[in-house]
Amino acid sequence: MEFRRIENLPPYVFSIINGLKIEARRAGADVIDLGFGNPDMASPDIAVEKLAEAARNPRNHRYSLSRGLPKLREAIAGYYKNKWDVDLDPELEITNTIGAKEGFSHLMWVLLERGDAAIVPTPSYPIHIYGPLFAGADLRQVPMKFLADPSDRETFTDDFMDSLHTAYDVGWPKPRVLVMSFPHNPTGAIVDLDFMQRVVDFCRERDMIVVNDFAYADIGFNGHQPPSILQAEGAMECAVELYSMTKSFQMAGWRSAFLLGNSEVVQALVKLKSYLDYGMFQPVQIAATVTLNEAQDFPDQVREIYESRCDTLVDGLARIGWDMPKPGGSMFCWGPVPEPYSEMDSVEFCSHVVREADVALSPGVGFGPGGEGFVRFGLIENEMRINQAIRNLKRGLPKLG
Repeated sequence: MEFRRIENLPPYVFSIINGLKIEARRAGADVIDLGFGNPDMASPDIAVEKLAEAARNPRNHRYSLSRGLPKLREAIAGYYKNKWDVDLDPELEITNTIGAKEGFSHLMWVLLERGDAAIVPTPSYPIHIYGPLFAGADLRQVPMKFLADPSDRETFTDDFMDSLHTAYDVGWPKPRVLVMSFPHNPTGAIVDLDFMQRVVDFCRERDMIVVNDFAYADIGFNGHQPPSILQAEGAMECAVELYSMTKSFQMAGWRSAFLLGNSEVVQALVKLKSYLDYGMFQPVQIAATVTLNEAQDFPDQVREIYESRCDTLVDGLARIGWDMPKPGGSMFCWGPVPEPYSEMDSVEFCSHVVREADVALSPGVGFGPGGEGFVRFGLIENEMRINQAIRNLKRGLPKLG
């Protein structure tokens, strides 16, 4: 039997490391998993309490609204107004999605088809690469500069914009969509509002849609407040943004996210989703509504924990001879395979680390060709476990130091 849509997909490289991790744990090893970006903290108490209360009401067990309850859309509109001073129409400019990954994937079906093209940075979160490909589009990949050298961040905006112009000008067809995500997964790169304005101006001039996956909207380090692309002048003409409660509110399994911005794009996704789903379980929507309205300080607590873990990891790696630049935000640290092991590619190196140090990392090539030679650490363990991981790495990587 043929499965033509997926038969040309490359092997999912993260499964290689996951298999080695499972094998080591079956052999009795205590593998510290810093690979999969799965949030480990508890969801807000108010979310859990409201979920339990709403779930006891049998009226909430019926089909719900695919685009989300009105009060839920009003709550996220209020959150955006309070946090980024962005005004959104809950009826036309917001829809609920069953997680950002689902929302993004179906959005690509709306925006792209066979014969179209999209611009995507490399490296990128895998669905940002494969979502356009699943829709049948061609991919133009824009390299991310400054991956390992923080000093290069000063020229990042100019480099990125130059690469955008090249990706648009070279080849045919002209791209219809630009995909971004800042704070960036996997590199932790951050941008300012001036950068967002330049991107919006670029897309408006070319009749393109820019999609910003704002998964780490509330997780900026050293006092950085990540900007929403919807803050830029003219953004509502060409931009949409995905906001998720996964990281900010530690509600990963709840699958509560939103597409916000340009009303035509949002309503196009609403139309498609009306054929595909009946929306999130209504008690989850009710709990998410109350959380957005009454727990708006929770993301600050989450950010503080991630930043403390990041400092612990970066400082610990420096002590054993592995220079890892501190990210500007997100829940990841990203850096090069250390020089004494540079003869290994990222999959070989991460496989070696699992076997010799009982630590699981993500190989950079899993995020696209621009990620080769790098690895990603997830800040998904407490500081005691991170310090244990550092000791394991010192033991398993004797060439460091």
